[in-house]
Amino acid sequence: MATRKPAARKPAVRKPRAKQCPACKGTGEVAVTVHVGRKRRLVGQQTGLCLGCFGTGEALQA
Repeated sequence: MATRKPAARKPAVRKPRAKQCPACKGTGEVAVTVHVGRKRRLVGQQTGLCLGCFGTGEALQA
């Protein structure tokens, strides 16, 4: 019996990588300073969802 040639494969197509969001630097979270009291003294930071990329860490296409 004759040997078969392997079927030719199509080259793999890679998706272009999305750029990182400049606001959160790809983490998906941003920190906001928290002020309290009448004199508005600084007490710390609170993390939240990045509104620039909605937490994905990838820059949205404009």
